[in-house]
Amino acid sequence: MTIASGSVSSRSAGTSQPEIAALQSALAAEQAACYGYGIVGAHLPQGSAQQTAASNDWVAHMRARDRLSALITARGATPVPAAVAYKLPGPVRTPAEAGALATTLEDRVAQAYLALVALPDRSLRRSGAEQVRAAALRAQAWRGSIQAFPGLPLAALRD
Repeated sequence: MTIASGSVSSRSAGTSQPEIAALQSALAAEQAACYGYGIVGAHLPQGSAQQTAASNDWVAHMRARDRLSALITARGATPVPAAVAYKLPGPVRTPAEAGALATTLEDRVAQAYLALVALPDRSLRRSGAEQVRAAALRAQAWRGSIQAFPGLPLAALRD
């Protein structure tokens, strides 16, 4: 899914541009995940355990999206609104393709939260780490295995 970041403005003297940018990036990933899980759930068997998992994951992303919006607003910036639609990384016609999309969504959410982990603000670092972990565990459920370094693209782990 294509995730575009919007303008980053901070009116709060105690908030740095890197903090706002990291929060906006995580928000964009959460917004894309909310959209994507609608696609995922629509392609899973009605009433299945997978569809229930997708619904639970969708709710988790909506809550995270709302928390990020509140954090951005509390720091004196305006949360960038979600796009009307997002480009999917590939076609989704089967339950297997829906599971692959869910995995991709979680990997991208984890990657976005890594920017929070790198910030000097302790509460943002903790929140970022918790969200990387949550996304990694959701990805593990969809993928069937866990990545050694959640959120880092495989290419970044090579020399």
